[in-house]
Amino acid sequence: MTISFNSIPNIIRTPGTFIEIDNSRALSGLSNINQKMLLIGQRLATGNTAAGVLTLVVSAEDADRQFGLGSMLARMCKAAIANNGYTEMWAIALDDDDAGVPATGTLTITGPATAAGTLNLYIGGERVRITMASGDAAADVATALAAAINAETELPVTAAAVDAVITLTARHKGVVGNYIDLRLNYNWDEKTPAGIAVAITAMTNGDGNPEVADAIAAMPDDQFHYIAMPYTDTTNLSDMEDELDERWGPMEQMAGHCFTAASGTTGTLQTLGATRNNCHVTILGTGKSPTALDVWVGALVGVAAYYYNIDPARPLQTLVLSGVLAPTLADRFSQSERNTLLHGGISTFIVDDGGDCMVERLITTYQTNALGVEDPSYLDVNTIMTLIYIRTQVRARISNVYPRHKLADDDARVGAGQAVVRPKDLRVEIIALFKEMETAGIVENLEQFKDDLVVERDASDKNRVNALMPPDLVGQFRVFAGQVQFIL
Repeated sequence: MTISFNSIPNIIRTPGTFIEIDNSRALSGLSNINQKMLLIGQRLATGNTAAGVLTLVVSAEDADRQFGLGSMLARMCKAAIANNGYTEMWAIALDDDDAGVPATGTLTITGPATAAGTLNLYIGGERVRITMASGDAAADVATALAAAINAETELPVTAAAVDAVITLTARHKGVVGNYIDLRLNYNWDEKTPAGIAVAITAMTNGDGNPEVADAIAAMPDDQFHYIAMPYTDTTNLSDMEDELDERWGPMEQMAGHCFTAASGTTGTLQTLGATRNNCHVTILGTGKSPTALDVWVGALVGVAAYYYNIDPARPLQTLVLSGVLAPTLADRFSQSERNTLLHGGISTFIVDDGGDCMVERLITTYQTNALGVEDPSYLDVNTIMTLIYIRTQVRARISNVYPRHKLADDDARVGAGQAVVRPKDLRVEIIALFKEMETAGIVENLEQFKDDLVVERDASDKNRVNALMPPDLVGQFRVFAGQVQFIL
């Protein structure tokens, strides 16, 4: 008998026809990969899901129910869903830090109104409107505006009016509340009614982010390809980097990439980027966008998860981030500033003529090697995503085709149908797989790959095969440089 059966024994004496089914050759082409998002952020006490519990999120309404209407995590989930309604989404909620402090800001109204009109206030990029009549006193305007703010239960703040002063308090404790933008009249056709003025004191004094380590402890031994969190403090970034470094390794093989965002000037963002150096984290610089950071992070992870799943090697430049507002024209980073940020570990976006924010380039914070020498090998997120894809395809192909095989040397004479694999058989399978990935635009230069590929039986462990696979990853078309030499 030369055929290796999986289930039919060779000692059967009773008559009959016995047919087993073997699926080791059932699949052809590249494997489909079920990718997942994981969002980490703060919940409110009104949410039904406790902190530190991994939970599936299936809709915007589900996010509100689980984490509380107006909570940071619910807003993140809804921003992600608005940009990606297909990738499987999971979340882990965090409670506010007990020792934390919520950010506060004030709106001081002066008046009275000398003409009827509409007051347009933006809180974290969300508009609150009230109408007023000529003669309305400042205190009355403040009372009406505070009531309108509290009526918008998805805003990141609550309001309390005393006379003509409104105090805004972040719903959550923590540093993130300091970046909740407050402004009037974002759109060009919005005007403050005559006689009314609003002095804005920016949100400040927020302190004490929750510990992402609590969410990491709740992460199972499962792969989350895209992880979002709105925190960029040193402790939380370091904890996430350590976790993703371990998951990236060959013994875990559960690689994922973290997406976060930070606002501020070019100098502020450069300072942040200079403190980080990790290939598994992306920080998007949002500048002076009115939109809250948690919404930016949700939108970013949604777009990344959707399009990297389609093609990990294709750049995301020009893709729209829905649900976020652009900085005003005067506050947008110049090309020179964005180039500086991209040399400092900070990812960038651009704004089109219609005001949509679009991805410009997503990079990691990895900048130098262990010796402190500049190293662009892990610069682009596409590189990380492509490597994750390649490793997954190799694992799937080898485990599907050779699930229970014996191992022999290349010169072994093996009968047809025997469940025996030799290093040269694995070499052929690997080349076939990479040829399919070349056709799919994941790798290139297959002849170089074949020349440099090494597949050999381990000299010490006869049950092990070692392979050196040197793929040439396709690049991304990012820059076209040309020179026009004109003739008069």
